[in-house]
Amino acid sequence: MRVLVSGASGLVGAALATRLSARGDVVVPLVRRSGAGGVYWDAKSGRFDAAADEGFDAAVHLAGENVAAGRWSEGRRAAIRDSRVVGTRFLAERLAALEHPPKTLVCASAVGFYGDAGDAECTEATPAGRGFLAGVCRDWEAASTPAAARGIRVVILRIGLVLAAEGGLLPRMLPAFKLGLGARLGDGQQWMSWITLVDLLRVIERGLADDTMKGAVNAVAPEAVRNGVFTAALARALRRPAYWTVPAFVLRAMLGEMADEMLLAGARVIPVKLREAGFRFEHPTLDAALDALTSR
Repeated sequence: MRVLVSGASGLVGAALATRLSARGDVVVPLVRRSGAGGVYWDAKSGRFDAAADEGFDAAVHLAGENVAAGRWSEGRRAAIRDSRVVGTRFLAERLAALEHPPKTLVCASAVGFYGDAGDAECTEATPAGRGFLAGVCRDWEAASTPAAARGIRVVILRIGLVLAAEGGLLPRMLPAFKLGLGARLGDGQQWMSWITLVDLLRVIERGLADDTMKGAVNAVAPEAVRNGVFTAALARALRRPAYWTVPAFVLRAMLGEMADEMLLAGARVIPVKLREAGFRFEHPTLDAALDALTSR
């Protein structure tokens, strides 16, 4: 296939580009710097490389401002929202306007869609929760509507915490845990829905290939765990203790609302559509995933 990929320089996008290229696909990145190779785009100015936007079999849209890059000022909130909602709407409209649009658009979303859901199990049929991230995710997903209206098969992946040895959150956690300073966040009862990078890449590949898959898909492993369980499992994989707790008031003092939505809230997300499709995870359990990722 010839696949257009946004966010191709990020953790997931770079790994996806390598994986698709290795199997013989042609990956064309969407880039924000003219002359960088790929298809140039700029949602704010409405610019798109018209000479290169035809002839794609599929598109994978992963671009978005890092939600954990800093405390949420008004400017950061706007950047997080616009990079997802405005960018997705622009790309969906652009693809829909093509004479020969791609057959498939796989678009990232996040389990933040469900907000702080407590102990309830969240399936793809569960409505959006409350809060800043839930609102962003709801509008982010809706922004792909022009592509679906054109007849493009749209797959929206509600992605959990991505665990990878080479990037993302896990490598930033390891130094403290290796020193025996791993800590629960708040009371440790909030749910964490996660997926390993290799399984996420396989889910994206399934989304590209499976004509029956469309709409929202929970891209998470089947075993969601509480934060306290995650902390203990990571410490166990490293053969270190984890006795500590970071109180909620400390997290809120450091990060404000970001702490409440990203660290102290959670959702117990269930991958119903993947299960019904017969998808088999390489890392279905947290212990297996952490053992594989920390033994490298």
